[in-house]
Amino acid sequence: MGIFTRFTDIVNANLNALLDKAEDPEKMVRLIIQEMEDTLVEVRSTSARLIAEKKDAERQAARFQQAAQDWESKAELALSKDREDLARLAIAERHQVLEQEQAVQDEMTKIAEHLERLNDEVAQLQEKLADAKARQKTIIMRQRAASTRLEVKKSIDSSKIDDAMIKFARYESKIDDIESQVEAYDMGKKTLRDEFAELESEDKVNDELEALRARMKKNKAE
Repeated sequence: MGIFTRFTDIVNANLNALLDKAEDPEKMVRLIIQEMEDTLVEVRSTSARLIAEKKDAERQAARFQQAAQDWESKAELALSKDREDLARLAIAERHQVLEQEQAVQDEMTKIAEHLERLNDEVAQLQEKLADAKARQKTIIMRQRAASTRLEVKKSIDSSKIDDAMIKFARYESKIDDIESQVEAYDMGKKTLRDEFAELESEDKVNDELEALRARMKKNKAE
């Protein structure tokens, strides 16, 4: 199983749990980054173990190679002493050692392939982790701004605002009543400004009457 398959399973499981609990996006983002970092630590640990296994296999392969050379030398020695029976046994041991060496070589090849895949996947995960961290602040800011706007909208649309506006309307109505009472007290009372206004009004009426008489005389004479 690749680390991304495992990582995806872990993240999806936790995201589903968070969604079930109605957690906020800020926590989900932190969880995703934490899961990425934990996965990287685990994969690096796995890589270190595989590297150690590869080195151990290399040492085993070297020992088998040396053993094969030793058995080959012994076979040559046996033949030089006309001991074909011992030479045959030495060659058989050499073949057995070479088979063991080949098995170790095959295991080393598998370890090397696994390490190469891990390195590629780690590079991809590191890139995604860097991108997630770069976008984390933006996501958190957007989430907080959206939450603030939602709270404002809830406050505006709440019945408390409506109740407050009704109270304002009542207060305005009471003030209107008080002002009307003040105006009522002032009715019938003439101020100096009122006296002059009446004089000016009388002059205008008299001027209009004189003008009207003059037009009537003119019309009658014609």
